[in-house]
Formats: sequence, C-alpha cells, structure tokens
Amino acid sequence: MIIAAFLIPLLPLAAFAVTIFFGRRMPGNLGAAPAITAASISSGLSLAMLFYVISGRGVDVSYPWFATGSYLISLGARVDPLGALMLIVVSVVGLLVEIYSVGYMHGDVRFSRYFAYISLFVFSMYGLVLSNSFFLLFIFWELVGICSYLLIGFWFEKKSAADAGKKAFITNRVGDFGFLIGVMMLATAAGTFQFSDIFHAAQSGKFAPGFLTVATIFLFGGAVGKSAQFPLHVWLPDAMEGPTPISALIHAATMVAAGVYMVARCFPLFSASPQASMVVATIGGITAIMAATIACTQFDIKRVLAYSTLSQLGYMMLGLGSGGYVAGMFHLMTHAFFKALLFLGAGSVIHAMHEQDIREMGGLSKYMKVTSLTFLVACLAIAGVPPFSGFWSKDEILVAVKQSGNTTLYVLAVVGAALTAFYMFRLYFVVFAGAEKKKAHESPAVMSAPLAVLGVLSVCAGWVGLPWMKKGIVSFLTGPQAHGAVGAAAEAPAHAGAVAHGLAAAAGAGAHAAHHGPDYAVMGTSLLVVGAGILLAYGTYMKNWVSRDAFSRRFPLLYKLVYNKYYVDEIYLTLIVRPVVRLARGLFAFDMAVIDGAVNGTASVTVIVSKAKRWFDLYVIDGLVNGVAWLTQFFGRVARRVQSGYVQQYALMILIGLGTILVVKFLR
Repeated sequence: MIIAAFLIPLLPLAAFAVTIFFGRRMPGNLGAAPAITAASISSGLSLAMLFYVISGRGVDVSYPWFATGSYLISLGARVDPLGALMLIVVSVVGLLVEIYSVGYMHGDVRFSRYFAYISLFVFSMYGLVLSNSFFLLFIFWELVGICSYLLIGFWFEKKSAADAGKKAFITNRVGDFGFLIGVMMLATAAGTFQFSDIFHAAQSGKFAPGFLTVATIFLFGGAVGKSAQFPLHVWLPDAMEGPTPISALIHAATMVAAGVYMVARCFPLFSASPQASMVVATIGGITAIMAATIACTQFDIKRVLAYSTLSQLGYMMLGLGSGGYVAGMFHLMTHAFFKALLFLGAGSVIHAMHEQDIREMGGLSKYMKVTSLTFLVACLAIAGVPPFSGFWSKDEILVAVKQSGNTTLYVLAVVGAALTAFYMFRLYFVVFAGAEKKKAHESPAVMSAPLAVLGVLSVCAGWVGLPWMKKGIVSFLTGPQAHGAVGAAAEAPAHAGAVAHGLAAAAGAGAHAAHHGPDYAVMGTSLLVVGAGILLAYGTYMKNWVSRDAFSRRFPLLYKLVYNKYYVDEIYLTLIVRPVVRLARGLFAFDMAVIDGAVNGTASVTVIVSKAKRWFDLYVIDGLVNGVAWLTQFFGRVARRVQSGYVQQYALMILIGLGTILVVKFLR
C-alpha cells in the first residue's frame, strides 16, 4: 500500500502534464479524459486505502531527501484514519466535479487547460492530506493556494474574476505568513519537521505552555486564511467569479477544508493548549453566526452558498476548538457532499437560465426535476433535518460545544443552526417553488448524474456517525486503528515506533471529545430551532404570512449593516488597502523623483562630463598629436623634394651651396 499512497497524488500530476502539453490537440471533450481517468484510479486507490486503514493498518514512510544544517528533510506519506477519511472526501467530490465539468465547460475555449488546472489542484490536495511532515505540508499548502488563484481567475478576461483571484491569493498569504512562523517555531524547538516527533514533544511536555500557545495560534493563522475564517474570510465570496464547478470544488472538500484538516491533524498541539483551543472556538463561532446572518440577505445564488460555506466552516472550527476532534471532521465529511451538491445544483440552474439573481427565478422545479429534488435533499441535509447527514454531524458539534461548558458559544451554535435552516429554505423556495418567472430546462445527464450520486451521499453519509453505533466514525477516528495503525502495518522501517506513538497521541488527544450515545436534549433543541427556521422561510416566501421586506423596513440600519457584510471589505479598504496604495504611490513618486532623479541626474552629469572630455580629447589632446604629425608630414614633404634622384638638381644644389659658402667667407 506504500506504492498506492504515492500513486494517489502522482496520477493527477501526470494527468496535469499530459493535458497541459497535449490537451489542445485532443478533439471535443477528450481534453478531459486524462484528468477524469487519473481521478477515477486515484479514487479507487483511496477507497482501497480506507479499507486498509479500517482493517487496523496504516502507512507512514519517510525517505531522506536532503539535509540542511541539523535538519533532515524527507519525502514521505502518512495514511491514518484521519488521512484516509480526508482522501475519500477529496476523491469523491473531485471526481464528481470533474465529470460534471465536462457538461458545464463544454465549448469553453480553454477547456483542456481547465482540466489541467483541476488535476494540479487535486494533486496538491492529495499531497497536503498525505504529508507526514510540516515541511511537505507547507509545500502543498502553498501549491493549493497557487492553484486556487489559477481556478478562481480562470476567466481572467473579466476584471472581476482577475481581481477575485488576486484577492484570494493575497489574503491567503497573510494567513500563510503566520502559518510559516508557527511551523518554524515548532521545528526549531523540536529539531525536526516530522508530525510524529513534534506531537510526541507536545504531549510529553517538552514545549513550554506559553510557547506552544503562541506557536499553535500562528499555525491557526494559516487555517484562518485557507478556511476563510473571520477576519480573513473576505476572499471566499469573491471566489464565486470562477466557474461554478470550481466553487463546488473549493468550497466543499478541498481548499477551504484544508484549514480544518490542518487543525484536526495538529489536534495534539491544540489540545495541549487550552488558550489556543479557545481562540479556535471563538473565531469559529464568530464566523458561523456572522456568515449565517449575511447569507439571509444575499440574492446571488452562489453568494448565498458562499456565505453558507463560511458559516459551516465556522461550525467545524467551533467543534474542533471545543475539543470535538471527531465532530469537526465528521461535519467536514458530510458538508463536503451536500455543499458540493448545492453548488453543482446552483451551476445546473445557472447553466439553464444564464442568471444568478434569485429574484429572477421561481417555479424551476417544474422544469428541473432532478436538480430540484437533489437541491432539496442538500437543503434538508445542511439544515440538519433527520435522517439526512447534516443532522448527525451538526449534532456532534452541538454536543461538543455543550460539553465544553461555554454557554455563549453554545447559544451561537444553536442560533446559527436556526439561521442555516432559514436561509437555505429561503433559497429553495425562491428558486424552485413559487410563481414561475422564466422557463428553463434540465441539465444533461453528465451534469445530473453527479447530482444524484451526491444526493445519495447527502442522505446516508451521516449514518456512519449515528450516536447509537458502537463501531462508527467515533471508534474509527479514536479507536485502536488510530493507535496502532503503523505498527500493525509494519511498513515504516525507519520511524515506526515514533510514528505509532504520534498516531496514538493524536487519537488519544481527540478521544475525550467524542461522546458515545445520543444527547436527546441537544437533538430536541436542534430540531426545534431548525423547524422554526424552515417554518419562518415557508411563511415568508411561500405563504406571505410575513412580508419579505419586514425586517429591512423595521430595522433598516441593521439590515443595511448585514446586507453590506458588516462593511468588513470597506474597513479593509479604508484602513489597509487605500493607505497601502497611497504609500505605494508615494514611494513610487519618491523613487521617481529622488532615487531615479539622483540616478538620472548622475547619469546626466556623467554624460555632460563625458562630452567635455570628448571635446578636450578631440581638440586639445588629439589636436596636439595631430599637429605634430602634420608638421612632421609637412617637413617630410619638403625634405622629400631634396631627394628627387635627378643628377642635375644635385649638381645645382652643390653649386648653390659652394656659392653660399664663398659669399659668407668673403663677407667676413
């Protein structure tokens, strides 16, 4: 299985190379063939890896790459229960999105390049999931950021898309800078980049509590950027400028899930620092409630789903920060399926109507039965209606927050659940129910088939975490498989002991957070608030019991605040962007006037001096030299006439000479 662990990411990388170089020569939709073929094989290998881990084994291997100072940098792969779960999420969603994209992107002038970028993106995500050291994790972390820039700004001829790509890239660099600081702090203190060694050091008390808190908060900074947590959430809604399948890929199981996965992977570090865990939970709670309120006011179908993603990511962070290791990853898994379904369903609507404003939609269930039904399933799942998957995973998060003893965060989580039910069914009733406004058509089978598969997963994926189950996701992520995975596999000759200990530490740290058995009080509360949210949406958008603009009329300032996304973008624009732009322009002017002025002035003086030197050299130095040469030449010409070779001239000159001598002699 070691070979399989390396083949899983290498196949999409090979597909990227083939498609980027030869894709344009492939006729029709064949440009997608390498990407889909590689994704299919990698998905099969990921499924085999999951069963391999379920059997009580795992993979954690390292091969020396190069040494720098006292650090040995290795290439390796790690597959434990957490990694196996994430591999399945990335594989399933990635493959279905690629199949769906064949229909959605048909006819696009950069069709093959689109699939090349997706293959590179999937390779980066696989590499991130399989990394067994912070060094490799950071490399793939940055690759994911680069790929997201390419995909969000795929239609770069649109200024809004190009700007969205730059915004995502720059915003993530802010968080990644903190992530890099955290990595270097931990690696310097532990003397290694390997997860297992650093986790062991944290659990054994090698790090001072204050040091560990600061380092993990810096690590969390990377997750704040990648998973779009407050206050670095501003890039995610603008990422809707990319193709809708990319929105599904980024918002469901890949880039935004990377931050959540990283926090879960580093759970032994966060669990050893209550202060850092509280920061994670608080930021998650703020993000969840803030994004949920914004989603209630938006009219762009993709932006509603974008803010829904922000809210659900906040839920995951809230669960992890409250000690819910299993709860956070369980919700990540279920969310991947129903959120991908929601985005692909939205893409189906946009493909049919060429419209994204939900106010221009209505009654689409009559024309788009598959899309309508699967979208409804996804809405029920994300709202938390049993027996759909979201109910079980959201229940785990609510229980984890409740058990943490933080009443404020628990209230935020419950209110967020009510808001989720309201804005999702607001979206469904406005788009698919009500009065018909425009006719539409169902999407082709290549697009509707992935919707059906995701619809099934949205219903039953959560059943692996039923609170009555003795052998489900709780035992999988925290049971013996995690503790002895690598030791049982006997496939890590170099570091098997340390790795096994690291896996045990990770699993043991999260074991306390997984509750066994149902909490009926939490279930009842959840069902009550979810039912209230759905009923309010039904009464407002279907029965008109409540006016649609009642809230905006009664609380205009509050509505304006929420509708304008709490003016976070404007605050950044005022406090950061514009001052930085003004500073840049000032520095540019200083550079042009002073630095370049000094350089150009020096150049001008040098030219003038050079010209003067040239004149002096030409007319004085060369004049003297040339003058001497001219005189020499002149006298040479005169002397040459004396040497004519005529005898009579020589005789005449002798006579003149004798005559001159005689005259001089007689004159004396």
